[in-house]
Amino acid sequence: MSKFIQKILLIFADVILATYLVFAITFFNTPDLLASTENGIQHIDTCKGVVVSLEDKEKEMFLNEKDIVGILDTNRLTPTGKKLDNIDIRRIEDILGKSPFIAEAQCYKSQAGNVCISVRQRTPVIRVKSLGGDDYYVDNLGGILPSTKYTSNIVVATGHIDKKYAKSVLRNIGNIIARSEFWQNGIVQVNILPEGTIEIVPRIGNHIVFLGSPEDLEGKLYRLEMFYKYGLSKIGWNKYSYINVAFSNQIICKKK
Repeated sequence: MSKFIQKILLIFADVILATYLVFAITFFNTPDLLASTENGIQHIDTCKGVVVSLEDKEKEMFLNEKDIVGILDTNRLTPTGKKLDNIDIRRIEDILGKSPFIAEAQCYKSQAGNVCISVRQRTPVIRVKSLGGDDYYVDNLGGILPSTKYTSNIVVATGHIDKKYAKSVLRNIGNIIARSEFWQNGIVQVNILPEGTIEIVPRIGNHIVFLGSPEDLEGKLYRLEMFYKYGLSKIGWNKYSYINVAFSNQIICKKK
């Protein structure tokens, strides 16, 4: 074969390779979303639906999947049926993030043509029903959440409560209770007296427990727990009408 023919073939091969590379780069970097079908590859440019994922779904929280979609509907952000390129996922995140019940929202478009939303909700630890008529929740970080349809079996705080006290002291009490399965099942009400001291109403027994000042609440509740387990469980839950654990290293009980 002559050198001239070899040169022609090499040039022809280079042209074919260059054409393939241009095609491959264009095809595999197309911005359109793809979905596999029985007939091959189908370009998807319209949103097929919304997929909502809630963290801690096993717990009873403020919002469910339907509520999340409802927020989008209210703000005219429902993506279903819209062109994927026209859907602003940052806008969806911002709107969901404005909900007082949502700590964080993340949104993305899937290859199947769905808009996927992952939501982490705020965690309520205590409900406030003050003498002044306020009714709201306090979350684990001290945030104030408005009263809503939420009906979980959560401890209620009553009495002389302002929001400053709720954000600090009641948040602390709520977190202590939330960390203890014993107290989650053992306390139904926290009552705040005019001077800011604390009483609790237990679920079992016909008595009131005085915790005193908000200091060392974890230690006071630990002493009370030991007294319940190794004292009242043996002598009877209704033996006393008032139990005082406000002072270190002692428990003062008042008989009925």
